[in-house]
Formats: sequence, C-alpha cells, structure tokens
Amino acid sequence: MTGADERFLSLALALGRRGLGRCWPNPAVGCVIVKDGVIVGRGTTAPGGRPHAEVIALAQARDRARGATAYVSLEPCSHQGQTPPCTQALIKAGIARVVAPLDDQDPRVSGTGFQQLRQAGITVTTGLCADQAARDHQGFFLKATAGRPMVTLKLATSFDGRIATATGESQWITGPEARRQVHAMRASHDAVMVGGGTARADDPSLTVRDLGMPWQPVRIVVSRKLDIPLDGKLAQTAGQVPVWICHGSDAEPETLARWGDLGARLLPCSLSGRQLDPQSVLQTLGEAGLTRVFCEGGGALAASLLQADLVDQLVGFTAGLALGAEGQPAIGAMGVDALDDAPRFYLSEVRRVGADVCHIWQRRADG
Repeated sequence: MTGADERFLSLALALGRRGLGRCWPNPAVGCVIVKDGVIVGRGTTAPGGRPHAEVIALAQARDRARGATAYVSLEPCSHQGQTPPCTQALIKAGIARVVAPLDDQDPRVSGTGFQQLRQAGITVTTGLCADQAARDHQGFFLKATAGRPMVTLKLATSFDGRIATATGESQWITGPEARRQVHAMRASHDAVMVGGGTARADDPSLTVRDLGMPWQPVRIVVSRKLDIPLDGKLAQTAGQVPVWICHGSDAEPETLARWGDLGARLLPCSLSGRQLDPQSVLQTLGEAGLTRVFCEGGGALAASLLQADLVDQLVGFTAGLALGAEGQPAIGAMGVDALDDAPRFYLSEVRRVGADVCHIWQRRADG
C-alpha cells in the first residue's frame, strides 16, 4: 500500500459520508476509480440506496475502468438484490485492483465480495482506513448484526447540565452556531427521535432547516399512549415530512386512527413495566430499515436508552451559563447507586462552536 492508496481511499470514505442519512436501509458507500494516477470516475450511493456507488463510478469511467484501481469505502456487495451485485460490475468492467478498508458485516456479503473479486483475478487490498470506515458504517453494521440502528444522543445544556429553567424556558440555551451544527447532524442521520414529553412541551418541527437540503430525515416520537397534540407541528406536517410514532398496545384505537389519517406511520412496540421497552423500540426501527437515529431527548427517553446500553454516541453542546438545581435535568432518573454502574463513554472530539463547546463521546470498546 502507498500514500496514494490512503489518499484515494480517504476520498472514497469522504464521498460515502455525503450519503449518510439518505441511503438507508443500504450503507452509504463512496467509490473512486483511478487509472495511471488520475481519477476517472467517482460515485456515492444514491438516495434510497440505489444505484450503488461502484455502478455510478463505473458509468463515469466507461472504458477507462479497464486496468484501473477501484477504491471503495466498503466491501462491494456480492448478492443479487434489487440490482445485480457490484462485484460482477467491477469484474465486467475490467477493474484490475480493488482497495477497500474492511469486510461488510451484512451476512449476505461478509467476505464473499472480496472472494469473488479474487477468484476473477482482481487484486484485493484491505485494512487501510479500517477504523474510520467502521465508524462511518457503524449504523449499517449494527442493523445487520444486532437488528437495530446506531443511536446518537444529543444534549444541549447549561454548564450544570440543565436543559430548561424551572419554569420550562429553554429557547435558547446554546447559540445559533450550535443550533446550525445540530441541524447538520440531523441531516447525517436517517431519523430524528424525541420522547412524547418533549413533543408535548416543545412542539418541535424536528426538521433540518437553513441548509438548503432537498430531503428530510424521518421524525420519530416515542409515546406509549400517543398523547401528543393533534394540532401541533408534527401532526400538521405528517403528510409532508414522514412522522413515525412508536406506541404501546394500550394506545386508544381512535387516537391511532386519527394519526394514521394524518399520514403518520404507527409502530407498536412492547412494554417494559409502564414504559415502552427501548430495545423493542430500536428493534422495530431496525426492522423498518433505519440505520442511524439522532435522539434529542427528553430526559426520560435519554435515561431509558442509557440504562439499556443502547447509546452508541453522545453529543453534548454546553453553554456558559448555570441554571441551578431547580432547572430541568438533561437526563431523567437512572437509579445509579455506584459509579461502576454508570454508563461510561470515551471522549473522541472537543471543539468550540460559536460561544459554546461541542464534545463528542463514543461507546467504550469494553462496554
């Protein structure tokens, strides 16, 4: 492997990240085709997951693909789905070498893509940029292996961890730069999720705004009894931007019917005690095809996800103000009596965003 290999594969990874939030249930893959040191084709998985990045890049390269190297951010698919396998497209185009970071963990592929390429006489190089690729594809891998999407939990708080004053005032704790960054994070996820309490208290839109995006993530509300105002923003826009509601079996049939009439997708989930079981919620969302979910609270939903060890990434935006003990906490009661019982994450990034601090934490490898 050479420095050029790392440079071109890093470009393929960057192209793949452009598709995050748009390709589910498929992975967001990038592909760069290089011949004699010159890029002759590039592609990103199209919205909705098809066509795949390799097919798009090969269409650009045309005859120049023969004898070239394809840099792909994930093992090319080897199974016949709604489209033919990318391995066959690469073989047919005469690609001489494929450089990819790691195996696809989807059991339908899982090494067979590389095997097919090698059997066709194509040189396959793996292992480069594997850590970055694993982070990029974490949601798709979790869906393939655990049946659930990756969960990012975002909390925007005061310095002392409060999301609102005692009276409920919360707009705005963080500044406009931080809020714009949150919209960009929403855009890189398949769905934005909140609990019923947040939907009632804040009447949020949960859309991506001011970024010039032609698409919107799915909007999810986790509410056992669907006690969400039917005159709120989510209800009134359910016919334009998808709204999914995870609810319990004891939700009123009339309420279910009214939300259905508005265009919402209703997803029944199992209970754990008196609350919706967070594992059931995520399994249901995984079965619906989601790979990446951006959770914005509230406190009860955040606590239930953390208690169940279902948070893969924590994103905090911390402002330089204090609201005191009477303010509303970002995370609800978790029943933690000993520090060893508290969920821990490792710090992966800290940066200043306007007047606030953004800190990103990842699930511990030993967790």
